[in-house]
Amino acid sequence: MLIALIARDVRRGYAGGGATLVVIFFLLVATLFPFAIGPDAALLARIGGGVIWAAALLAALLPVERLVAPDLEQGVFDQLAVRGLSLALVAAARMVAHWLTFAPPLMAAAVAAAGLLGLPGVLLWRVELGLLIGTPALAALAVAVAALTAGFRGAGALAGLLMLPLAVPLLIFGAGALAEGGAGAFKLLAATSLLLVAGSPFVAGAAIRAGMD
Repeated sequence: MLIALIARDVRRGYAGGGATLVVIFFLLVATLFPFAIGPDAALLARIGGGVIWAAALLAALLPVERLVAPDLEQGVFDQLAVRGLSLALVAAARMVAHWLTFAPPLMAAAVAAAGLLGLPGVLLWRVELGLLIGTPALAALAVAVAALTAGFRGAGALAGLLMLPLAVPLLIFGAGALAEGGAGAFKLLAATSLLLVAGSPFVAGAAIRAGMD
C-alpha cells in the first residue's frame, strides 16, 4: 500500500511539472548569481558550492503548498486512516515521493550549475555527495512544514518562514563539507539529516491528524 502511495505521488509530481520547475529554478539561480557578483572566477569557485546548497533549499520549498493540503481537503488522509494506515507512515511515504520528485533532477542539474559557477571536479563530487546526504532531510522538512501549515492562508510564505530556520544546519554543514578536511562536516550533515528524517514523519502525521479533526 505504501509503495502504491509513493508511486502515485511520484507520478503526480512529475506529471504536474514539479521536477521541471525545480530544474528551471535551480539553473536560474546558478545563471543569475554570477551577474550579481561579477565574473570573478576564483570567487565564484569559492562560493559556488554554497550557492548550490541555498538553491537546493529553496527548490525543496517550491511545491510545499501541494504536498499535503490538497489531499487533506479532499479527505484522502481520512480514507487512509480508516483503512488502518498510520498517518506517520503515510507522511513518510509522502517524504520519499517528494525526494524522488525533486532530488534526482536537482542533482543532475547541479552538474550544469557547477559548470556555470566554475566549480572544479573534486568540488562537484563533494557537492553531489552532500546533496545525496542532505536532500532527504530537505524533503522531510518540506512535508512536515506542509502538514503544519495546511489550511492556513498564505501557507507557502508561512512554510518558508518555518522551514528556512530549521534547514540552516543543513546549509551550514553542507557548505562546510566542501572545504578541505570537510569529513567532520559530512558526519554532522549525515547526523542532522538522519535526525530530521526520523522525526519529521511523526510531526507531519500529528499535524495531519489535527487537520482532520
